[in-house]
Amino acid sequence: MNHATVVRTISAATAATLLLAASPPAAAAPARTAPAQSPAGPPADRSGIGDVQQAMEALAKTPGVVGAIGGAYVDGKPAGQGSAGSRLLDGKGGKIPPDSRFRIGSQSKQMVATVLLQLVEEGKLGLADKLGDLLPEVAADGLVERADEITVRQLIQHTSGIPDWFRKGSSTTPAFDVFDFTTYYRPIDMVKMTRGWPRTGEPGEKFSYSNTNYTLIGMIIEKVTGHTLADELKRRLFRPLGMTRTYQVTKPPQGIKGPHGHGYYPDSTGTLRDVHRFNASYGNGAGGVVSTTHDVSAFQRAFTRGKLLPAPLQQVLTQPQADGSGQQGAGLCGGTLKGAMPGGSAPGLTALTFASADGRRQFAISVTLKTADTHAVVPAMIKAVEAVLCPATY
Repeated sequence: MNHATVVRTISAATAATLLLAASPPAAAAPARTAPAQSPAGPPADRSGIGDVQQAMEALAKTPGVVGAIGGAYVDGKPAGQGSAGSRLLDGKGGKIPPDSRFRIGSQSKQMVATVLLQLVEEGKLGLADKLGDLLPEVAADGLVERADEITVRQLIQHTSGIPDWFRKGSSTTPAFDVFDFTTYYRPIDMVKMTRGWPRTGEPGEKFSYSNTNYTLIGMIIEKVTGHTLADELKRRLFRPLGMTRTYQVTKPPQGIKGPHGHGYYPDSTGTLRDVHRFNASYGNGAGGVVSTTHDVSAFQRAFTRGKLLPAPLQQVLTQPQADGSGQQGAGLCGGTLKGAMPGGSAPGLTALTFASADGRRQFAISVTLKTADTHAVVPAMIKAVEAVLCPATY
């Protein structure tokens, strides 16, 4: 993932995400983390920013979309919001409040990895440390094959070869019950789902996206700190960055607070079912954060500007893979707009946040869906980014 180029990380396989109320606060946040700028005060200089509402209206016309919200920010100040489509299926429920919360999907992984890398910076563990040493319980009885060879760096960069609990093999459908909203699965239970599944490669050999990597990272964070992942995210990121409406969901029936968009997913008969209560335990470190366009933009601004990690550790997340595979991208707007665009999908939703390479501009989008096929949705979201952030060339 190169922060000098657009990183298109949207995937139908990017794991579960839903969240619950934040856990009780832990200790004070590290001094390195700089507070985000408050959205209060005079509006941002909107020069060069297109009409967000118009972009959302165009996006909401995409087949399979129920509703869409977006928020643009320049130097930490709001530069436009928009909402189109509807909060519920078939035009019901009114519009989604543009400042409402939504599940950010696998954008959570970048936040979780940032916490882990802060622990590396603090000397609590190392990038070369082995999974089997950090979590002996997953090495026992071969639960995770070759756990004694897999490193922390390989987990972060999806080069561990560990199979993805979200789907088995080449299947494009979830390997779990999408409509089970109540059963609590511990993180290790999610890892156990993959027992006996074929590995995707040798440790360190190649990029192969796996939600299991980040379920394990969440477990490592909790083991090393003695705190829940929700506590560490709040202590190290959400509170110091002013992400006051963001939290990590961990157990069902925890969900999205306040009015929000509802997503829908077809069951085995093709009937659309409301999945806004998506089971929180499927997320954990892989995708458990609920946020807003303001808050997720605040994180991206701080990350891009190097406020959260020293450069060598930030590059663990931003550098391209050695074999040239993995998260790739190119500049938007004819190559004139450079930056990163992490995204995430789960049944009923897709979300992304573009952050310019200089850290000045961010644009976050959340889309709720009524389809299992996001192939038309993702290009439409990228068009919306271009319409807002480079209207002159769109």
